Amino acid sequence: MCLGVPGQIVEIIDRELLLAMAEVSGVRRKVNVTCIVDDAHPLDACIGDWVLIHVGFAMARIDEAEAAETLKVLTAMGELQAELASMRQSAELP
Repeated sequence: MCLGVPGQIVEIIDRELLLAMAEVSGVRRKVNVTCIVDDAHPLDACIGDWVLIHVGFAMARIDEAEAAETLKVLTAMGELQAELASMRQSAELP
């Protein structure tokens, strides 16, 4: 199952390709931030943002309380561990 998982943008890693590093429950993964960058919210403003991540894209900014509640629900459903395992595996690919 593909889920939208909350994560926090911790670093910009490629300005040209609009790639950032996001952290989800201690796991770091590259994400594309194209969907959350605009004139009112430039690339550098993304650091620290909580976002909903789906298939490698930060799809939307969310607040920290919503991120915490979503992570709690996903953990209770048992879905978070599977998604984190998938993220770890994809991070190891070349």
